[in-house]
Amino acid sequence: MTTHHPQDARPAADAPDIRLIVTDMDGTLLDADGRIPDSLWPLLAELNRRGIVFCPASGRQYATLADQFSAVDEGGMVYIAENGTYVVRGGAEVSSDPLDPAVAAWIVKAVRQLNDEGVDVGAVVCGKKSAYVERADEAFMTEVRKYYHRHLIVDDATAVDDDILKVALFDFGNAERTTAPALEPLRDSQQVVVSSEHWVDIMSPTANKGVAVRGLQRALGVTAAQTMVFGDYLNDLQMMDEADHSYAMAGAHPDVLRRARRTAPPHTENGVVRTIRQVLGMPPVQ
Repeated sequence: MTTHHPQDARPAADAPDIRLIVTDMDGTLLDADGRIPDSLWPLLAELNRRGIVFCPASGRQYATLADQFSAVDEGGMVYIAENGTYVVRGGAEVSSDPLDPAVAAWIVKAVRQLNDEGVDVGAVVCGKKSAYVERADEAFMTEVRKYYHRHLIVDDATAVDDDILKVALFDFGNAERTTAPALEPLRDSQQVVVSSEHWVDIMSPTANKGVAVRGLQRALGVTAAQTMVFGDYLNDLQMMDEADHSYAMAGAHPDVLRRARRTAPPHTENGVVRTIRQVLGMPPVQ
């Protein structure tokens, strides 16, 4: 597939009829310091004026995403949270695809075994109401707080009273080489996704960001031709197939670069905002 850069985007007179924009957060929208770029806020106001829905799509918890956009969310924003297992619009659930509780318990016990073998990994059991962790050391909790603003430290994460959306594992080494292989017994029955260098997510076999985007398109009456998506890592792969305007960030995982139709500038150079403005014929970021 030929890769086009935003410089090749059509001018305003021939701008596509975009109705839905979906973007990953880490490594995509967020800057090098993990912050939402200031230039996004005026862009969101203009998208709202044009009737274009903007939707963050992340492995992050819904509560975390809602906190991050609280300054501009007047109650109608759409969020794809927990890597597509939980979609919320206007504070109400649009869809969810929970993980089998028995599978979640198996993962927690597998992580305990890895810890006994000296692997530095921790589990986050991600429920609709909260995230739950057994580890309480500061190094691990520093990572948990970034993505799960609503969390509880519990004695037994296999016994929480919640709908479990996914289990996320943070590996202080390399998740693809260390933790992911230990989850091999689940690969035939569950989604095991390496979502970054350090994180692995285990979800229902029918859950991913692509399924979530497709469901959102149906709910909004939007087509793939009217959809723009941005991503950088393996948990973004499936949603690249749901939009005619799919962008991998420069420096993205090679599989994502191959799957996307186009390439956007890197997240360290405000690639998402720059590309949206250019494709929709808006003045460039000052």
